[in-house]
Amino acid sequence: MLDRPIAEIIQDQQPLTLPPDASLADACRAMHRRRVGAVLVVRDQDLLEGIFTGRDAVRCLAEGRDPATRLAAVMTRGPATLTPEHSASDALRLMHDGGFRHVPVCENGHLRGILARSDFRAKEYARQEEEDRFFESLR
Repeated sequence: MLDRPIAEIIQDQQPLTLPPDASLADACRAMHRRRVGAVLVVRDQDLLEGIFTGRDAVRCLAEGRDPATRLAAVMTRGPATLTPEHSASDALRLMHDGGFRHVPVCENGHLRGILARSDFRAKEYARQEEEDRFFESLR
């Protein structure tokens, strides 16, 4: 089976980005409007500083955060990233091992896109499950 490169998955993508000084409310409104589960927090147009996800929004709500709180205070700083040259399998493995649903794609520190679990095909998930079973059998 062909293992798609990430570059193919993110082509023509326009990920949702906001600056670190955007508010928690701004991020939630933007995610709702675009129907996405994450905001990439960038400075100087495309330098990734962090990620803010729907899970983060739930946490902030549960903590009673002020909607005016800046993303810089509640984002995940320095998230794990992949490059466009990595494969779909690499991305699924990273998401599985890290327990997250989104992975920013960067090249030389510059944002190129974002991967979400929904971006993958059934065959790619099946391959990951096969690999998981194989590695479990080695334990």
